Amino acid sequence: MTQHRRRIDQVMDTDFTSALDSIALDDLRARREMLDDLDTELSYYRRILHGRLDLLDFELRRRSGAETRSILEALPEILADTPSGKTTNPLDKALSLDLPELAGTGRREIDQALDDNFLAKLPMLDTDDLTRIRDSLTTTEAAVSDQRRAVYDAHDLITAELTRRYRDGSASPDELLTTS
Repeated sequence: MTQHRRRIDQVMDTDFTSALDSIALDDLRARREMLDDLDTELSYYRRILHGRLDLLDFELRRRSGAETRSILEALPEILADTPSGKTTNPLDKALSLDLPELAGTGRREIDQALDDNFLAKLPMLDTDDLTRIRDSLTTTEAAVSDQRRAVYDAHDLITAELTRRYRDGSASPDELLTTS
């Protein structure tokens, strides 16, 4: 596994989860830890993207007349974190705040939508700009979700291999002493 490649590229490479039974226990644990970190990072990006998409949707509804409140009046409702009923803080871990590189996305629109001044700039954007930004963010969110699914799949395979080794006793005694 080449270390200079992006972590998500490593995970997406079929070599990452092939021949797991021949990989040292410490290496399996390191891969699982990397997958945990990637999941946290990708979850954070998805939350940012969903928040921005919710803001764009509200603004488009407001402009069409389907919504009469101002965006500031509706902000607590728009950004409520209640779909699952639980809140988590992905910032408990140190994260890069740069959006991952994603092929085929409109970086300019994404950067504009993730800019700290996004909410202040919203009224200055015309409806076509809002729609274009929304489409770009939707494409980006789908790509991040696909990457997250690949992370879950790899995590499942690695966890199954670790479980098998512990259950079968095939991990060497030295390896068993260094659990994470």
